[in-house]
This record gives sequence, C-alpha cells and structure tokens, in this order.
Amino acid sequence: MRRRIGGVAVALAVACSWASPGSGQDAEPFGNSLQDVFDSYRWGDAQWSALVVSVDTRDTLFAVGADTPLAPASNIKLLTTAAALHILGPEYRFQTWVMADGAIDDGVLLGDLVVYGTGDPGISDRYYGAKDEVFQRLADQLERAGIHTVTGDLVADASYFEGPLRDPGWDRRDLNEHFTAGVSALSFNENVVSFRIRPGEVEQPPIVETIPSHSALVVENSAETVTGRARPRLAILRDDPLEPVRIEGRLQAGSRDVWRQMTVAVPGDFFAASFRATLGERGIVIEGDNRTVARSDLSALPSISAPALGRPGPRVVAHHVSRPLSDYVEVVNKESNNLFAELIFRAIGRASEGAGSADAAALAIGRTLHEIGVDTTGLVQVDGSGLSGRNRVSAAHFVQTIGQMSEGPLWPEYWASLPRAGTRYELGRMYRTAAAGNLRAKTGTIRGVSALSGMVRSRDGERLAFSLIVNGSPSQSRAKRLENQIGARLAEYTRPEGFAPTMVAEETPPPSRATAFADRHRISRGESLSEIAQRYGVTTAEILELNPRVRANRIIAGQWIELPKKGGS
Repeated sequence: MRRRIGGVAVALAVACSWASPGSGQDAEPFGNSLQDVFDSYRWGDAQWSALVVSVDTRDTLFAVGADTPLAPASNIKLLTTAAALHILGPEYRFQTWVMADGAIDDGVLLGDLVVYGTGDPGISDRYYGAKDEVFQRLADQLERAGIHTVTGDLVADASYFEGPLRDPGWDRRDLNEHFTAGVSALSFNENVVSFRIRPGEVEQPPIVETIPSHSALVVENSAETVTGRARPRLAILRDDPLEPVRIEGRLQAGSRDVWRQMTVAVPGDFFAASFRATLGERGIVIEGDNRTVARSDLSALPSISAPALGRPGPRVVAHHVSRPLSDYVEVVNKESNNLFAELIFRAIGRASEGAGSADAAALAIGRTLHEIGVDTTGLVQVDGSGLSGRNRVSAAHFVQTIGQMSEGPLWPEYWASLPRAGTRYELGRMYRTAAAGNLRAKTGTIRGVSALSGMVRSRDGERLAFSLIVNGSPSQSRAKRLENQIGARLAEYTRPEGFAPTMVAEETPPPSRATAFADRHRISRGESLSEIAQRYGVTTAEILELNPRVRANRIIAGQWIELPKKGGS
C-alpha cells in the first residue's frame, strides 16, 4: 500500500513488532483523514517518519515511513530520560564533594582544596534562593571543619566525565548560545553568564559586567561611548567558545544597557572562579591558584558515593547532594534543557559502562531500550539532547519507547515529565482543542527538523502513542501547524460502534515519590513558615535546622526550602 504526501508517493511500512497492522475498516477512514491533513500542505523533498498506534489494542492507525530513521532533534530526550529512569532510578542524586588534600593544622589546610563533581546541573538559583547558595552551604561545612586558609590551589576536578565539552556534531553557529552550554562534571549557573554593557564616559569604553561576576572569561573591550544623533551599534562577539569575547562598536551615552547571554568557555574554570569568590567573601583564603583537571586518579575510583574511600590523602570536608533525578527529568522534557539532558546522558554512561563518555552512554541507552522491548534497528544516538544532526531515530522507535514505558513501573515519573498541550510554559499549542490538558508530547526543533512525539487519549479514553518527524521541511511553522492538527484529531478520535477496545487503561497515577516524599517546598506569596510546617506535619524548628540559611521571619516568595521526612532522616 502506498500513500502520497505533497504529491510524492511514500511507502507505508510498519516493521516494528510492537504494533500490528490497522484493524481493518474501523481504522482506515481515520487514517485517510490524517492523510488528508498531510496532503493539504506542500512538502517538497521533505522526509517524514510518522506513526500512530493504540497502546490498548496495539493496532496501527496511521503510518508513513514509520521505520525510517531521521534526525529527531530534541525528541531524542525521550530516549535519554527513559533510559535514565531505568539505569539511574528516579531517586538518583548527583553529588559534589570538597576534599582536603593535605593535613589541617590549626585551621590551615597544608595542601590543595579539591572540588570533585559528578555532573550536577542544578547548582544555580533554579532550586535555591540564590545562584551561589550551594557554594554558601559548602562554605558552611568548611567553617564547621575549622578551615580558614588553604596554602595550596583550589582544584576543580571534572574528571568524572570524559570530553569533549561540546559534541562535534553541534551547529557551530550556536555554540555561543545558552542552549549549547559546555558539558562538564562541574557546572554552575547552567554554564552561562549574562553580559551587561553600560555606557561609560564619553570617548571611553563602555562598562562591562557579567552575571555571575566571576565568569573566567577573557573579555577584549574595544568599544567606545559616543554622543550624537546617529544610532550607534554595539556587538558582543566570539568566534569560538574558547576564544576571548570581543566588545566592539559604539554605545551612545545615556542609552539603555545592552544585555547578551553567552556560554562560558570551560565550565570547570567558571565553577572554580565562582566558588573561590564565595569562599573569599566568607573569609576562607586560598593562597594558591585555580586549577581545572580533566583527568585524575580520583576518576578511577570504583565508588561514586565516597570518592576518597580507600585512598590515602584527600578526605571529604564538605558534601552536596542534588535534587532527585525525577525533578531533573522534568526539566529535560518540559523545558527541553540541553545541559540537563547532556549531563544525565553522561551519568548514564558512567553508571552503566564505567565511562562518562557519549559513546558509553549511547551503548547503555541502546541496550536498555532493547531490554524493555524496543526494536533498536537503525537507531543512532550520539548525544543526549538532540542538538546533533547525526542522531537517527524513527517514529517507530519513539512509539515503542512510549508504549513500553507506559506498561512499566516508571511510567508515572516518565508521564509527569512530558509537556501538556494547551498549558503555558509547557506545550502551549493546541489550546482550546480536545488535546489541551490531555495530550502530552515532546517537541523537537533544529534547522530543517521538526518533531512531536507523545501520547494522547481519544474521545473514548483509548491511549494513542504517536510520533511525527520531518527532515528538510520547507517551513518549520507549517510542520508545527500539521503537528497541532494531528494532535487535535487524535484527541477527537472515536472508534465506530462495535470496534471500541474492550478494556481501556485507568488514568495514570501521579509519581509515587510525590506522595512518599514531601521533601521540598517552594514558598508562595503570603505564606509563613509556621503555615508551611503545619501543612506538612513538621515543626518550624525542624525546617530551620535543615535550612540553616533561612530566616524564620524573612522568607522569600519563590524560594525553595528542604522539608524533613516524617518518621525518618
């Protein structure tokens, strides 16, 4: 059987064993209606891989090139997060250690202070009251250990993951942008800084600031502050992330500030510079230099729970534990955060294969998908985020992954991570359609690529897994409009009388950890600490003990606080 898309005949094929051919007359009219949507657009030479399968009956409702591997863009995050939940587990936590490599004599560390990271992407103000709050907590612990001076260097040990910092398949035109931040076992502020350029004195260079202030970037400012009616132009440039940032052009006196966000060059350098600044503010003096290492003997240790275990010399003097992986998986899929995806990707490789490399991670993910029942024939994954155009995944791969995850114990966490249609800050599209609040799907967009894969309930309550991928589309907006139309039609689909599934799955329950662990709370406007304590059945004193930097009479809306677990530590 052959279908036509934009006047081009395309073979209809579904080789995946998970789905079966359409169930005859009941599915064919619906498939034809979806085909009409495709044919209403002109696609030129675009390639499609599309598949819609009922999770409840396993029959195929629609397919075009379902087994054709294409570049999936950010849809590949569905594979990364599915494998992460299986390999690492929803409660996996990234850990960061600070170690003293030398004797401590009367508050003086006679040696280096080593920071050893395992890839935590959450050391920022995303989960904490300030960008440097984690650094402040580590400084608290150093003070309790009695350390006020370090005679050696501050060593940023990023050896837990192997290079490169940026995948060679990423578009070089994007490497300065916030969504292509460098991948490192030590990351801070999601490895980006914001430049703020203010007018200086006339005929003098503008004033350049970065936020955070200790960026470890080399800045060459050749711009000039000028007067006059002509509208001057200012440029913030960098040809390569490892080269200096150039401030060029002219900025008019009295004009508004110019802002630009940019990735840092080497995340380990950025981490060290920012941590050192916090220590200095707290009166902890580092007499030596900052050093970032990509290889060390610490990286060869078999245990990641205590890196100094069994090794003479360094011992842990401060320790930070991240939010659970399930929180991070939501950031990956709902916000399509590339850095979170890449660091989880490398953590998969390290945990499963003993190497924090992209090759190790891809091997582990492929094996895990195969073990849960996905036919991985033709699947090629080279990064965790989908930024690389070298990834190759078919619609069948995505539909099988979603279908198999829906039948396993990790489905609540996986489902909770997917963006909801018609929901602001998630998947705002398909608003005021039957898909709104019903369909959940991951978007994907890079140059020439658009994708949408997820699950939706039909009007009968039948679960439909779907994937739509196009490469070489002449219009991204056209592809998105088609995705919206298909999603809305799937939500409106109803089986003819006599063909409805005999059993429809119940509504997916929320993640089990949401009820088992109430271990953090984001403060809302007007709340008091006593009200929060009462709501969770704990005391104000217990909350304050767990959050030493929180003041009972000065809590801030938007601030996260840790909560003690009932009946346990």
